[in-house]
Amino acid sequence: MLHRTITIQTGPISSVKLSLNDTNLSVQKSTTSQPTVHHDIGLRHVLRATFDNDSRTVTVAYLAKKKKELHLVVIEGTVDEPQAVHSGEWADHLDNGDVGLKRSRRLMVFVNPFGGKKKGASIFAKRIEPIFKIAGCSLEVRHTTHQGQAHDIAKTLPLDFDAVITVSGDGLIHEVLNGFAEHADPIKAFATPVAPIPTGSGNGLSLNLLGIEEGFDVVAAALNVIKGKPMKVDLFSVTQGGKRTMSFMSQALGLMADVDIGTDHLRWMGETRFMYGLLRGILTFKPCPVQLSFKVAENDKHKMAEDVHARKQESSNPTPPSPPLTVADESTCHSLPPLRYSQDDEEGWTTFDDPILYVYAGKGPYVARDFMAFPVSLPDDGLIDVVTMTKSSRADVISTINGAQEGASYWHPNMHYVKAHAYRVKPLQKKGYLAVDGEPYPFEEFQVEVHQGLATLLSLYGHYAARFEPRTRPEGTHISHVMEGGKHQH
Repeated sequence: MLHRTITIQTGPISSVKLSLNDTNLSVQKSTTSQPTVHHDIGLRHVLRATFDNDSRTVTVAYLAKKKKELHLVVIEGTVDEPQAVHSGEWADHLDNGDVGLKRSRRLMVFVNPFGGKKKGASIFAKRIEPIFKIAGCSLEVRHTTHQGQAHDIAKTLPLDFDAVITVSGDGLIHEVLNGFAEHADPIKAFATPVAPIPTGSGNGLSLNLLGIEEGFDVVAAALNVIKGKPMKVDLFSVTQGGKRTMSFMSQALGLMADVDIGTDHLRWMGETRFMYGLLRGILTFKPCPVQLSFKVAENDKHKMAEDVHARKQESSNPTPPSPPLTVADESTCHSLPPLRYSQDDEEGWTTFDDPILYVYAGKGPYVARDFMAFPVSLPDDGLIDVVTMTKSSRADVISTINGAQEGASYWHPNMHYVKAHAYRVKPLQKKGYLAVDGEPYPFEEFQVEVHQGLATLLSLYGHYAARFEPRTRPEGTHISHVMEGGKHQH
């Protein structure tokens, strides 16, 4: 029978009592001069537990919150001879508490020293690398020196890594995934999980995986790398001028592209640059000169909100342990999925004719900490969420800022929201901005379609970590305002 409690001597006058239950590690620190300090640590936050029989030394490493952020804590001490008999079993039980997880993962790590506030290299060296090492991970680390380097490496990356990690913003993830698309075996490359350590400006993917409270916490992101499970996610093909690009997060035109690309020179401001860009865009209030068409899958706002809520309820129910993380699975298909929609195809496409301020389309609720742009997005529904706002007044746009962090703008009557199988945009003027995953692209005609479950991320939860609740449907309504007026179908 497992002894659930041991006491280790950590100093001449200090000791720590460590107690295990099914969900927590209880840590009680005592000294002769101070009262007992007690902490309960969730087993998910325990990184390593070992026992050295020769020296009777127990070492426990875990992550604990301090000032709203997680920090690494290592406790080491000796046990007396009677406890030594069962201390090895105790440490093994704690160390193997996560059933179905592969331990000591082999990681390919890309570190961008220039992203965001240019602190990526120091954050990795001081806070992340020690955590990976104490968790038993083996690392291959590449500090990027120029744009496109991660893309080039990913094209020929050996597919025996357990995960690819980016210490940067969302731009480096865009590079890695497009490198995978050009790999000799892209399907197998996309089966390799990708996970971010957020050191950029927006860090949208990290927010979606970890939630608003921990989305910028680099240590929480490291925990996801160590203990997250594979989660399939859709990717998009963006075709423009005969070239095909993979997108994982968003495409933006008009005001939303100006917010991103138009503030690129202000990266030193961190995420504050986005609010500055939004206010500047509201002042200039330029229309978005494009024709937007899409193949609608769903346009009922209430149904979409109910569906995403039901999906999260299903994910929170107890499920059998998932299979352990393994190197990318073998696949019988070794090329990218073919494109299903030609740019000449018009059957079943709906055109949005109203004057608009911006077009925003993507995957994952958060695009920044203060903006939940796609609150009903699901990781693998095979659809892209497309948002447009009709050009009305500055006051109308300003009203959408209130509650944007919680996705309240979704319900705004001038916020038109659809889930689509594909969409296309035709610029009506020569000048404008187009951003794909936050990166600048030519302001030219393009088309986007979805590849269901093509890529793989690491997730602690099995779903996006965003909270968005459905509202009570008004009596007598069956479809949302999104498709009323100003549209025609081919």
